[in-house]
Amino acid sequence: MSSQPSKLGFIEQVSLLALMISMVALSIDVMLPALYDIGRDLNAGDANERQYIVAVLFLGMAIGQLIYGPVSDSTGRKPAIYFGFGLFLLGTLLSIFATNYDMMLIGRFLQGLGVAGPRIVSLALIRDQYEGREMARFVSLVMTVFILVPVLAPALGQVILFVGDWRMIFVVLFILGFGVLVWFGIRQEETLVPSKRAKLSARRIAGAVKEVFFTRAAFGFTMVGGFIFSAFLGYLTMSQQIFQDQYGVGDLFAVYFGVLAIALGIASFVNAKLVMRFGMRKLTFYALIALTAISFTYWLYTYVQNGHPPLWTLVSFFMVTFFCIGILFGNFNAMAMEPLGHIAGVAAAVIGSLTTFVSMALGTVIAQLYDGTVSPLIGSFAILGALSLAAMIWTIKTAPHGNEG
Repeated sequence: MSSQPSKLGFIEQVSLLALMISMVALSIDVMLPALYDIGRDLNAGDANERQYIVAVLFLGMAIGQLIYGPVSDSTGRKPAIYFGFGLFLLGTLLSIFATNYDMMLIGRFLQGLGVAGPRIVSLALIRDQYEGREMARFVSLVMTVFILVPVLAPALGQVILFVGDWRMIFVVLFILGFGVLVWFGIRQEETLVPSKRAKLSARRIAGAVKEVFFTRAAFGFTMVGGFIFSAFLGYLTMSQQIFQDQYGVGDLFAVYFGVLAIALGIASFVNAKLVMRFGMRKLTFYALIALTAISFTYWLYTYVQNGHPPLWTLVSFFMVTFFCIGILFGNFNAMAMEPLGHIAGVAAAVIGSLTTFVSMALGTVIAQLYDGTVSPLIGSFAILGALSLAAMIWTIKTAPHGNEG
């Protein structure tokens, strides 16, 4: 049940919060068709340098996630979201008027630091109002809308490039961000009443960090999620180079990217049905085995093809792999949170931040290995899949099974 009345109807609130949570994916994916133009106009250096336009946003988001959760527990949800949107809009303005590559990277960092606010605090805002099956229903509807963003965002970026230059993409992001902020400010009421607010404490955050690191299940599943997302982040940052530079698909890049994103969406729906039958651990274990085995097999095939396999086989590989990743993403986060219910809010911030730091660091290294072939990327899926499998076996060896037994 709702903790207090809201001006918004159910559908309007689902739409608003889905859009707020989607700002991260939108800020990344809408930019991908323009990476070449941005790198060229701002003298980014070699082709791999343009990847930092994606990577530095994740760096800002990793730092932001650790901050906004505890701050919103203390100040209320709306002030934290206002501050996050403010930073995002400032970063967007810097990007619009960037005259060199360093200025662009500063703008993107501020975008990431800011967008972490609405991304993290929106989930807490939902948790304030709903519980049990109502919360599950609300989150499922939000994620249904969220899934559409990676499918449609690159196409939106491509359409903007047809009528303007890459700066217009940031103008559209600014208008959209400002519009969502106004919508949120006028229609959404504060959901965390003063009596339920926790005092902002560095000791509380440090205690949560310590507990995540020293709780085997929390740390282990966080690392597994970080490893898997590292390979996926490597794909995100080099996808434009692979499809447009290596395979020459041109404006069809948005189509290929969108089709592959659908695999993640399908997986989330399948996971919702299968997880009740098989449990999170068994389902993720089998998905991880499948991802690792398929990746090693295709890596060997890629080696035979001198790092340039036929495009249809590459797309097929990504479809199957992303389906496995779609099964893994939500489950690993939920399993990491399982033993930390007593500090759920700050633990979610720590786990999200740690996962993003790991994936940002490893994913950037993977992307920088791009050499005009897909071999480094396919190899990263295989090696990190095997590493994740080993980490999962280590984690479940002694970690309690909770509801998964």
